Amino acid sequence: MKRLFLIFTFIGTLSNLYSADFLITNYGVGSDSTLINTTAIQSVIDKAELNGGGTIVVPKGVYLSGALFFKPNTKLRLEEGAKLKGSDNIADYPLIPSRMEGKSIYYYAALVNAYHVDNFEINGPGTIDGDGLKYWKYFWFVRDSMKLIGKSATNLEVHRPRLLFIWGSDNVKLSGVKLHNSGFWTTHLYQCNDVLIENCDIRSPFKPIKAPSTDGVDIDVCKRVTIRKCVISVNDDAVCIKGGKGPTAHELIENGIVEDILVEDCDFGDSHGVLTFGSESIHARNVLLRNCTVNSNTPLLRIKMRPDTYQLFENIRIENVTGTCGTIVELKPWKQFFTLEGKNVKPKGIVRNITLSNINVKCNVFAEIKGNPDDKISNFVFENVTATAEDPTLKSEYKGIKLKNVVVNGKPLTMKKKKVQLNEHTYD
Repeated sequence: MKRLFLIFTFIGTLSNLYSADFLITNYGVGSDSTLINTTAIQSVIDKAELNGGGTIVVPKGVYLSGALFFKPNTKLRLEEGAKLKGSDNIADYPLIPSRMEGKSIYYYAALVNAYHVDNFEINGPGTIDGDGLKYWKYFWFVRDSMKLIGKSATNLEVHRPRLLFIWGSDNVKLSGVKLHNSGFWTTHLYQCNDVLIENCDIRSPFKPIKAPSTDGVDIDVCKRVTIRKCVISVNDDAVCIKGGKGPTAHELIENGIVEDILVEDCDFGDSHGVLTFGSESIHARNVLLRNCTVNSNTPLLRIKMRPDTYQLFENIRIENVTGTCGTIVELKPWKQFFTLEGKNVKPKGIVRNITLSNINVKCNVFAEIKGNPDDKISNFVFENVTATAEDPTLKSEYKGIKLKNVVVNGKPLTMKKKKVQLNEHTYD
């Protein structure tokens, strides 16, 4: 009996340590927003780990930092009025093994990093702000300078940090936090399972300076991710499904499927696409977006068919959506950074079992569905869709499109075959 008591006492002690709060201002971290606190904040995280875990608490104020690395049994909470502000000096973000644009490469750490931290949490209501203006301006300067000499620049040539990068972590929760002004992608999940993102405000601007490539949530080789009751408005794709790219991407162990994704009860503002597949994606299935409102001039569902990557997108549903969008569906070839890497192959894509139902929107074009020549499209269903569209046609050359109770501009939808020009856009 005494032994049992000691065991429970020990477990209770561990639990208390794990739930302990570590207020950063109690450990020498000041709120002078001009002084960088990376080392001091990291020492608090390290101390929490050594003490069995706990929550790193950021109180009201502005705290400037470079890359922070959370450890097992540590969490982050930002109180009302708190802002963790990212340094705009890339030297404050070390170059380390990472994952970018569907490749395992060395890249710069994010502002907040969690590598193999199960049960990791970030809670609001405070803000994590990437202070990305300097990075955005330099990106456009480099791009425009390259154009003047007849060359193009890739997204990686201007070194920029992401806001959050969470790798190989299960049971992750982001709740009530504001994620703003990232230098690059805002929230990047890689090889994570059982993730909940709820009541978060995820934003980057379109003006006065566009914030390039600031995707809202990038889901990269992950399973069972829920995004719920969030506001997302970013200068790139709002929710983007990733997983690898290239002619051998489907054979590489670091790549893989994205499956069992739920996006619900969210408000989407400006973006490049509400739900996007394909820029770096080999296989995605069982994806549901429902009960959302949209106010943008871009696609509700965007599917990028890469001619250099074997792709399979299946069992995707979008239902109960209202608002304004550029088009309900845009499925097109995508040649950004095209390369067959010297391989004698001809990749092709398969898109099947896609359903859009109970949609009521105002749009510019109803839908465009035209992949690469060898791509296969089947069981692509529009059901109970009502739209007001400047161009009321569905442009497609596939027989696998099904229409059930689809009304556009007050009339039953008629299909129109039309070739769609290849999308050569480079900076998305």
